[in-house]
Amino acid sequence: MIGIVVDRAVATGSVGAIVGWIASLGALFVALTIAYRMGARLLMAAIAEEGHLLRVELSRKILDPRGIRTDYKAGELLSISSTDAEETAYLLDYVPRMIGAVVATVACGAILLSIDVTLGVIVLVGVPIVMTGLQLSAPVIANRVEHQQAEIGRATALATDLISGHRPLQGIGAQRNAAARYRTASRRSLTATLRAARIESAHAGAAAAAGALAAMSVAVAAAYFAIRGDLTVGALITVIGLAQFLAEPFSVLATMPSAVAESRASANRVAAVLAAPTRELAGVHAPRTGAGSSARLTLRQGAPDDPAALSLEVAAGEFVAVLTAEPRDVATWMDLLSGRSPAPGDGAVLVDGRDIGDIPYGRRRHTLLVEHHHGDLFSGTLRSNLAISGVADDTDMVRDALAASCAVDVVELYREGLDHRVVERGASLSGGQRQRWTLARALAADPEVLVLHEPTTAVDAVTEQTIADGIRRLRSARGRTTLVFTSSPALLAASDRVVLVDGGRIQREGTHDDLVGADDRYRGLVIR
Repeated sequence: MIGIVVDRAVATGSVGAIVGWIASLGALFVALTIAYRMGARLLMAAIAEEGHLLRVELSRKILDPRGIRTDYKAGELLSISSTDAEETAYLLDYVPRMIGAVVATVACGAILLSIDVTLGVIVLVGVPIVMTGLQLSAPVIANRVEHQQAEIGRATALATDLISGHRPLQGIGAQRNAAARYRTASRRSLTATLRAARIESAHAGAAAAAGALAAMSVAVAAAYFAIRGDLTVGALITVIGLAQFLAEPFSVLATMPSAVAESRASANRVAAVLAAPTRELAGVHAPRTGAGSSARLTLRQGAPDDPAALSLEVAAGEFVAVLTAEPRDVATWMDLLSGRSPAPGDGAVLVDGRDIGDIPYGRRRHTLLVEHHHGDLFSGTLRSNLAISGVADDTDMVRDALAASCAVDVVELYREGLDHRVVERGASLSGGQRQRWTLARALAADPEVLVLHEPTTAVDAVTEQTIADGIRRLRSARGRTTLVFTSSPALLAASDRVVLVDGGRIQREGTHDDLVGADDRYRGLVIR
C-alpha cells in the first residue's frame, strides 16, 4: 500500500491523491488491527475452551470408578491431564498460523511475480526448497521432544509419589534414598530437555538465517533492478516492504514444526490415556440391600487352577483383621481389591460368589468399599467431604460414623462445625484429623463390605483403642462385613478372627489372644 501511495500520489504531487491514499492507508491499518485483535480473542478463547474440554475428558477417564489399564503412574496422569492437555490445545494456534504463513508467502510471491518475474521466482521457488531442507530435521525434533516429555512425566510421577509418601519414608529413614532416586530422574529429565533444546535452537537459528538470506536476496535483486531503471521508486518500496514482511511467515514456517512436534507428543500421551481400556465391564444392575444386610467376601490371589493360590474367605457380618509380615503383601491385596492388578488372571474378588467386575460401578461402592491408608480429602468443607460417601446430612448414620471414628473431636474443634473449610488434600488438618475424617467418610457410606488399611496409624494409643471399639460396634450392629489390614493391637483384638500372612501365604488363623500366646512370629510382629 505504501508503494502504491508513493507511485500514485507522492510522485504525481496531487494533494487530493495524497489525502485520499493516506486515508485508505489508515482504513487498511484499522481493518488489520481489528481483524488481528478479534482473531486473537477468538483464538485464545478456542484454545482455553479446548484445553478445558480435554482436561474434563481426561479427568472423567482417569477417575472412572471401573479404573483404566495404563502404564502411566499417578504423577504422569496428573501431568497429562494438565500440561499435555493444554499443549495439545495449542494445535488450534499452530495450524491456522501455518496456513496463514503459507497464504502470506504465496500472496507475496504473486505480487512480486507481477512486479518482476525474477523476484517472484526467488520467493515461490526458493522458499519451498529451503523449507524442504529445514524439514529434514523435523523427525529428530519430534523424537527428542517426545522423549523429553516422557522423562518429565516420569520425574513428575516420582515427585508426586515421594511427596504423598513423605511420612512413611521418614518412618523408615529412607529420605536419602528417595532423594537420590528423584535426583537421578531429574537428571534424566534435564538431559532430555537439553538435547531437545539444542536441536530446536539449531533449527531455529538455521531458519532465521535462511529467512534473512531470502529477504536480503529479494532486496538486493530489487535494488539492482531499480538502479537499472526496471523498477519505479514505489515498486522498489513495495518489494523492500514485502521482503521485510516475508521474514515473519518464513520464520513461522521454519519454527512451527518443532512446536507442532511438541504438541503432537502431548497429543499422543493424551490419546493413550483416552484410549486406555477400562478394567472391568458393568454388569446387570443389582438393587441395594437393606441396612441390616451383609455379604460374604472371597479373595483369591493367583490363577484359579494354581494349587498354591492364596485364598481368604470372610463370612457375612464377620470382622477379620489381616497381619502381614511384608508390606508388599498388603500392597498386592489392596491392588487386587481396588481392581489394580496388572492382569485379570492375577486373582479375583467375589462378593456373595459374584465377581466384583460384574457389579455395575454405580452400585459397587455400596457393595465393596476400599479405604486406602492415605485417603484423600478435597477442597471444600468437612461436610462436603462426607458428601462424597453419599451422605452429608446430620443423620443417625453420620453421627454414629463420626463417633466411631472419633471425628466428633474434629467437628467440635472448629466454630463452623461441619461447615469448616478444608483446603486441597486436607492440608489445613493434622495427620490424625485427616485419618479420622476419611475413616468417618468410609463408615458413613455403610457398604456391605468395608476394607480398611491401617486406619489408626496417625492417632494416639487411647484414641486408637476407642476407634477400634467404635468400628467393631458400628459395623457389627448393622451386620456388615469388615476386613482390616493392620498391625494395631487394638484393631487385632477387636476382630473376630486374625489372619497371619507371611511369605505370601496364610500361616496362622485365630483370635488375637490365642495367636499372641501361641505364635512367636505373630507376637514379634505385633510388638514391633
